[in-house]
Amino acid sequence: MPALSTTPSKILVTGANGYIGLWTVKSLLERGFSVRAVVRSESKSEVLQSIFPKFVGNGKLEFAFIGDLTKESAFDEAVKGVEGILHLASPLPSASPDPQETVRPAVEGTIGILKSALHHGSSIQRIVITSSIASQITPSTEARTYTEADWNERVEQDVKSGNPFFIYRASKTLAERAAWDFYTNNKSLIAWDLATINPSFVYGPPLEPSISTPSGLGGTQNIWWNTVINATPEKTKEALGVQGGSAWVDVRDVAEAHVRALEREEAGGERITASSESYIWQEWLDLVNRLAPKSIRPSLPQGYPDLTSSGKVAYLVSFDNGKSERVLGLKYRTKEETLRDVLEDAERRGWWKNEESSEHHGKL
Repeated sequence: MPALSTTPSKILVTGANGYIGLWTVKSLLERGFSVRAVVRSESKSEVLQSIFPKFVGNGKLEFAFIGDLTKESAFDEAVKGVEGILHLASPLPSASPDPQETVRPAVEGTIGILKSALHHGSSIQRIVITSSIASQITPSTEARTYTEADWNERVEQDVKSGNPFFIYRASKTLAERAAWDFYTNNKSLIAWDLATINPSFVYGPPLEPSISTPSGLGGTQNIWWNTVINATPEKTKEALGVQGGSAWVDVRDVAEAHVRALEREEAGGERITASSESYIWQEWLDLVNRLAPKSIRPSLPQGYPDLTSSGKVAYLVSFDNGKSERVLGLKYRTKEETLRDVLEDAERRGWWKNEESSEHHGKL
């Protein structure tokens, strides 16, 4: 499929009021795209209206209200008249004892939007689905680098595990496999192509202005804050070291990956990992103790500096991000850049007083 041009292309975005969704809508609007944002109710659109009033006013941002994304034909009207779809919506890890409360909405929501696109999306050229590195990882005790050719091979065990994150991992795998199967089985009937973006752990500042305290952070933001800033619960040496490490990506780079997947012709038909680099948590702790305002450093967790003191860290999990750089032209933010922006965002929100802000920012 040819790349989508910004004018007059209109993009349907599900999960538009979420952490990644808000940054993605921002990137689309700033690029010149029109956006039809899918939210569950009118009240859920308020955050988007507060952030992007100019675009609501000029008609570049409109809304589709869909209360149940798993309902048959839920997206039939929403897909009409758009040139592209970014399907970001998917359940987060849940404490529910029933794994199907996570798995079923992920799979049915994905297949539902593809069916609607097949039957009612006559102007659609490309659909981009947010998957995850969770669909690529098969846990191992040996160091391994994963690529787009890899799939989670423990789906059945994950579903039965009772572990919310493992169930989430299964849901992302099953939803992505279902999407590619649908695309392959219906290729002769559709005029659009498909791409998936598979982010690693997503960190970085939130865009939502109404988050008034750190306790309002959700998902991976909450995990990051409670490990790097709060140390709640306090982490063991093992958790801060190799066994607790993974890979990460800045939320703004994930948003950029989705937009570029619409814009680049060569992204069609591709599964693309979006990941900056591997990490262990101690690296983040070392950075925050070096870069944070002096006034808050005494309260920060120190962790176990000997984990990184040699300057050489072995990672258990790594991801090849070469395709995202070649196909999408992505340049990833570093830990230092993301940490700096999170700290500055926290200061703007009044989460602490930084009397040395000018001196601090000048040294970054």
